[in-house]
Amino acid sequence: MRCLILGGGGFIGSFLVDRLIALGHEVKIFERPRVVPHRAFGREELVEWCAGDFQSVADVEAAVDGCDVVLHLVSTTLPKNSNDDPIYDVETNLVGTLRLLAAAVQCSVKKIVFISSGGTVYGIPDRVPVSEDHRTEPLVSYGIAKLAIEKYLHLYWYLHGLEYSVLRVANPYGERQRVDTAQGAVAVFLSRALEGKPIEIWGDGSVARDYIYIGDVIDAFIMAMNHEGEPRVFNIGSGEGRSLNELLKTMEELLGRSVERLYLPARKFDVPVNVLDIGRARDVLGWQPRVAFRDGLERTLAWMRNCRAM
Repeated sequence: MRCLILGGGGFIGSFLVDRLIALGHEVKIFERPRVVPHRAFGREELVEWCAGDFQSVADVEAAVDGCDVVLHLVSTTLPKNSNDDPIYDVETNLVGTLRLLAAAVQCSVKKIVFISSGGTVYGIPDRVPVSEDHRTEPLVSYGIAKLAIEKYLHLYWYLHGLEYSVLRVANPYGERQRVDTAQGAVAVFLSRALEGKPIEIWGDGSVARDYIYIGDVIDAFIMAMNHEGEPRVFNIGSGEGRSLNELLKTMEELLGRSVERLYLPARKFDVPVNVLDIGRARDVLGWQPRVAFRDGLERTLAWMRNCRAM
């Protein structure tokens, strides 16, 4: 198939590009200007890189044209800063996606796979692990926008027959994850530990999250891309929760030394615990995580050390 990856130069997108190429698909990558590819592509690899503005109707239509599947990974905000300007969040993410959906219908796209947020759309859970039918009460604009996009995907399926799948991904981590945006505790904590800097923790470190290795996330994308019909929304996580203190303990074991911790006042929008029920993805998609947390953390650490040595 000819696959368009919106955000194909990022952490998740770059791994998705490599997997789709390996599977023999033709890949079109849409990224912001000045974003560079994560590697050089060979002549035999069917890859097209196009730079553009996600807010531009012309740019989005040109990117979508001729594609069978669209994998939507673009987000202009992060959970921690989306509440600072909800209007910007809606204008750039929600409205931008509506333009994308209109272009997809116009260009006869067969399917859209959208990355939602398993960590924010549910809010404070009534029960753990959290299944897809749990009530959705996001505490950040980021989660509200993700949830609204899910609803519009369903509307466009109902009105136009545009097939879709939604992946509510937990907290992905692994090689290539950026630390400059301070997104992802694993990448940020490992980076600061290697630099000998104190690790800042909001609260007492008891906040628990579901961490999922990047390779397992990509498996889920491929399986969802080939899935048709109901159900269309899937939790993608490890199904296990780890507190920040437990994360740091495992890091210290791999590093062979202790790390300095700086505990700060808790943030109001941080959900105390979030662990996803992944039974639906296992039963319907045939997907399940394959990489144990410690193994994934060890791979990430090795990659970071290698980058520092270069």
